[in-house]
Amino acid sequence: MKNLIKSIITLLLPLVSLLYINPIYAQKKYPAGPIELIVPWGPGGGADVMGRLAARWLESDLKTNVVVQNAAGATGSIGLNKMIREGATGYSIGVMTGDTLSLDAFPKSAFSYSEVTPLAVMIRQPSGLFINFDSPIKSWDDLIAAAKRKPNSINVAITGPNSPDESTVNYLGTKGVNLVSIPYPKPAERYIAVLGNQVELLYEQAGDIRGHLEGKKLRPLIFFASKRLPPPFADIPVSSDYGYDILLPQTRSIVAKKGVDPKTLQILANSLNKFSTTPEFSNYLREQYALPDSYIPMAEANAFLENELAIFKKLTTK
Repeated sequence: MKNLIKSIITLLLPLVSLLYINPIYAQKKYPAGPIELIVPWGPGGGADVMGRLAARWLESDLKTNVVVQNAAGATGSIGLNKMIREGATGYSIGVMTGDTLSLDAFPKSAFSYSEVTPLAVMIRQPSGLFINFDSPIKSWDDLIAAAKRKPNSINVAITGPNSPDESTVNYLGTKGVNLVSIPYPKPAERYIAVLGNQVELLYEQAGDIRGHLEGKKLRPLIFFASKRLPPPFADIPVSSDYGYDILLPQTRSIVAKKGVDPKTLQILANSLNKFSTTPEFSNYLREQYALPDSYIPMAEANAFLENELAIFKKLTTK
């Protein structure tokens, strides 16, 4: 019996040593199981739409299940911090918006950009302020007049504190347009608030509320852009028309936890690169009124987002 056991061990030892010598035998090719894609906002908003679109593509291209999980709260930091805790092997990735990135511009931030690696910037959109279509305020000049007659009487639905939304509202205050920010972590809550006249204004991107605009439920008053947007918004003023030195376009990126195996990151990034060349993605950008050259691949995404963060940091020190 002892001789039999010894013989078995003798046969197995080379196989065991082979696993240690060549780790490829001990590792499964990525992805070897389902991937979780965390959307750190509620259902129905722009981050959710983009996340689900990307998930469907990744699922088809990588031949694995990609499960979307909404985890809203704290300007996106709750969901992304969950991804950071669980994403060491690349099986949990997330959507990072400009709102969450801007948190890192503040001391004691609930989120640190240094803990993630961007796989791609998927979309960039001009932001704007929108009002209930039936409001007596029909233009940005009307809004300025109303705000000056009664400062801090007009509320704005925003994503959360320390966000580009709040930074823009605070900036307008320095120009004599004093508004009050009201945070709503879930997109549907923001939309209902302005449609139901609980607040007067909504800070948002036109593509995220396209149905409300086409249905004449909401109207844009101003876009934060350096030049007029193309139709159907060519007649809507932009911040540069009033000398406002603020843009803060919305960005939505797919990110992974910092430190994930570079080969895994490249597999994910290559898949998103392929997606960016499809008619489906081009149609998505058009429907969202996004910049046609929105997409930024992994090789360039970090430099772009670092620059965006630097802009936010300058705003916080003014």
